Amino acid sequence: MRRGAGPLLAAVVGGVAALGVVTLRWSALHWGATTEETRERLPGDEILPDPGLVATRAVTIEAPPEEVWRWVVQMGSDRGGFYSYDGLENLAGCHLHSADAVVEAWQHLEPGDRVRLHPRVALAVASIDPGRALVLHAGPAMPGDPEAAPYDFTWSFVLRRHPHRATRLITRERFSYPHRWSPLLVEPMSVASSVMSQKMLRGIRDRAEGAARSSGR
Repeated sequence: MRRGAGPLLAAVVGGVAALGVVTLRWSALHWGATTEETRERLPGDEILPDPGLVATRAVTIEAPPEEVWRWVVQMGSDRGGFYSYDGLENLAGCHLHSADAVVEAWQHLEPGDRVRLHPRVALAVASIDPGRALVLHAGPAMPGDPEAAPYDFTWSFVLRRHPHRATRLITRERFSYPHRWSPLLVEPMSVASSVMSQKMLRGIRDRAEGAARSSGR
């Protein structure tokens, strides 16, 4: 091998590896979403105008928005679950079971209501437009609270009517970093969030499509 070829090869390999990591990260943060969907402004974006991390994911569901909404609005660890990997979430003490049916008692939310991720962790309903959008907000950490997360967080669910009576369901997570070290916690967490969110979107899709077929919608 000619002198200098070794460092050059190492630089090329390193560049390819770095590109692969960036590509995988982008795919994880934007699973299922179009480029336009990742760039457009969605309900809830105004709460955290300068986020450190944004994840936009989406799925097309062969059911009308009113059917899809029924599954979205009843989410919560003490309600309909999150339609994801229950076993993994319960290892963290979530104590949830994802519902396979719509429960009328869980069909109503108002701003200020709590949607629990865990018995000790809840997000507040920041805004709700029934059948169209639900925005959840973790809220800023209170000074001196030892259990407060070192980041602020919003989670939006947006439903849009798609051709042929289908629905486009778009979710967006936005994190702001109040501390310089906050990314050290959020970045690894975003990997797990990607896996769980993909399963959640597929879970909502399968349930809504099954219900739509059963009802003839």
